[in-house]
Amino acid sequence: MPFKIHLPPHLLMDRQVIGGRIKGLREAHGWTQEDLAEHSGLHRNTIIRMETSTQAPSLDAYLLVADALGVPLWRLFRDE
Repeated sequence: MPFKIHLPPHLLMDRQVIGGRIKGLREAHGWTQEDLAEHSGLHRNTIIRMETSTQAPSLDAYLLVADALGVPLWRLFRDE
């Protein structure tokens, strides 16, 4: 049986904000989710789950996405 963590609502909202930032940065590049997946080396489904907050990605996944988008990691977690 897989281990599941149930986040409190305020933390889930934070994950939704992060997903929105990833989507916004991706769209600013003019990329589809498939494009970001290619550039980051992640599967398209992982990108979808990150943007829609249905998956708690690893720090490595966030690092790959930030690198692909050409932004520092902190940019995914807070506004400039």
